[in-house]
Amino acid sequence: MIRVTVWNENIHDKEDGVRAVYPLGLHGTIAEFLGKLEGVQVRTATLDQPDCGLPESVLEETDVLIWWGHVAHDRVPDELAQRIVERVNRGMGFIGLHSAHMSKPLRKLLGTSCTLRWRDGEFERLWCTAPGHPIAQGLPPAFTLEQEEMYGEFFDIPQPETVVFTGWFRGGEVFRSGCCWTCGYGRVFYFQPGHETNGSFHNPYVQQIIGNAVRWAAPTARRNGLDCLFAQKSAEELTAQGEEVPAF
Repeated sequence: MIRVTVWNENIHDKEDGVRAVYPLGLHGTIAEFLGKLEGVQVRTATLDQPDCGLPESVLEETDVLIWWGHVAHDRVPDELAQRIVERVNRGMGFIGLHSAHMSKPLRKLLGTSCTLRWRDGEFERLWCTAPGHPIAQGLPPAFTLEQEEMYGEFFDIPQPETVVFTGWFRGGEVFRSGCCWTCGYGRVFYFQPGHETNGSFHNPYVQQIIGNAVRWAAPTARRNGLDCLFAQKSAEELTAQGEEVPAF
């Protein structure tokens, strides 16, 4: 069973224009279609909950964390972002959607500004540029989104291990729309579609990509607590503190 937590700010979701597109909220919509997949168990978490919906107990029980944020990145505590990074380094998968490119967890994981060019709604054609990748399983060579926020290059990210999808917009812009990295023992996927006033999360291809990404990002191995301790402290620090240095 893959345990998925879908996190959302849940701020735009209270606006009439967004509620008309996503009556269940962005997180509720994503959780609904993922919950129909065999072998996937889904819960949601939001910024307005205690501990931002992500106390230690929830993170411990999360195999893949999906993140959507936009206007309240600064309200996510640095300590929570760091705990998420540590969980990913230990094996938890992380999927950043749309404006999560500026989220604290993703920027900490990638180590860059993650800035990009953008403008309001535009026609987008998404091309599959790595058809052999598991996230592209069952996808056509290309599909279109009639209305989606334009994200364009330069996208300030480290070189992806794989660019699974490349977006093209009618204005001529292109964008690395689906990117994969490995961070420690964990897998990270960033996927560009998902502006709150567009219906991209209702698109069956977008849903399939996110479902495929959940299976790809699910942990295949985890660091144990001793490994993490050793990763955070040098051998000299351990010795100075009277702690045993693990032998490998």
